[in-house]
Amino acid sequence: MRALSIAATGMLAQQTQVEVISNNLANMSTTGYNARRAEFSDLHYQQVARPGAITAADGTVLPTGVQIGLGVRPSAVTTELSQGSLSQTGGDLDIAIEGNGYIEVELPSGVSAYTRDGGLKRSADGQVVTSDGFAVVPDITIPDDARSISITADGEVYAYFQDEVQAQLLGQLTLTGFSNPKGLEAIGSNMFVETPASGAPVVELPGTNGLGTLRQGYLEDSSVDSVAEITELIEAQRGYEMNSKVITAADQMLAATTQIR
Repeated sequence: MRALSIAATGMLAQQTQVEVISNNLANMSTTGYNARRAEFSDLHYQQVARPGAITAADGTVLPTGVQIGLGVRPSAVTTELSQGSLSQTGGDLDIAIEGNGYIEVELPSGVSAYTRDGGLKRSADGQVVTSDGFAVVPDITIPDDARSISITADGEVYAYFQDEVQAQLLGQLTLTGFSNPKGLEAIGSNMFVETPASGAPVVELPGTNGLGTLRQGYLEDSSVDSVAEITELIEAQRGYEMNSKVITAADQMLAATTQIR
């Protein structure tokens, strides 16, 4: 009774779909979050009668054959790289990326991570860091007596001081791109790390090579579409229920077989 195992793979697949959807909905308010999508592939087929097999001495062949599928499996959970809408915050160190680039940060281990969360902060010693305290690369330090900060679209960071008209250049923010951003590995805290699938990081100035520009005083909202997620959740729930009914039907068929006298 193949239907039992086939329907079981279908239930597991729909369970994976629900888990991905629940993670998307949980991150509806996460800055710079990109929705994920579960993708599935059919399993291998049992060749009861292979297409093209010869069935007679005169060379007659089967036009289609008999191939019985053995279920479904998750093949990937991909990141949808759509740009989220921008929300105005007015914060000096809040920056939104209008494009495909990532901000590079340095983890305590020395490994580089990448994020689109532009809600930057200022540490006790004036260093520009993420919300988790990880230093932004390249390193930029804001003097204690700086009155305000200005970040241009091309990433230049300026500080204004009391009784000084001319702004002082503190540093230059850069953006990082990848040939396959969907190949990045998510490690939580809105950050990704490089993998062999993503390709090597390419560091450029904002506004070059399609990596986008920076907009100070804004943050990128999550790209999750709540209506689409709820629709897919209902579809996954119905798919799970239908596969469970297949298991019930297969069980009843087996019961009928054992009761034959």
